[in-house]
Amino acid sequence: MHTGTNRFLAIIRHPLKYRWFLLTRLPAAFFSGVRIRTVDNDRCAVSVPYKWFTRNPFRSTYFACLAMAAEMSTGVLAMAQCYGRRPAVSMLVTGLEAAYTRKAKGISIFTCSDGELIRQAIEEAIATGESRTVRAESVGRNAAGEELARFHITWSFRQKETTIVSPN
Repeated sequence: MHTGTNRFLAIIRHPLKYRWFLLTRLPAAFFSGVRIRTVDNDRCAVSVPYKWFTRNPFRSTYFACLAMAAEMSTGVLAMAQCYGRRPAVSMLVTGLEAAYTRKAKGISIFTCSDGELIRQAIEEAIATGESRTVRAESVGRNAAGEELARFHITWSFRQKETTIVSPN
């Protein structure tokens, strides 16, 4: 684990800094009520409520809001590993697969436990100078623990080009 991971997780765990981060970087998540429940180096749980802003006409949580929470559960783990890296690493979602198994009628919590896979892909991208992908899984459950949906988000990591500035 590099030092940037702990610095990023400290920002995410601070209530005011987290809200500012959401408002400035992910306003849709801010307004829909997506919140990080727990996070560490290997695991992240993110919740999305069922409310006016997140519902669909079928009296359940809109699929895009569920996808947003699932993506954030994987993305926070990726951002924590990329934060403050030298050389810098870019990250990009390159694929998304979803399977919905049950209507989301209340709070939905998406959990990703692929932090180690993400860290390994980033380390390989830095070591080889080539892009690496990882297929992270996020499972959504309701308050009763019943599975609502299962997402697979494919992330691509690549070491950013270093630009050399000439003194001339």
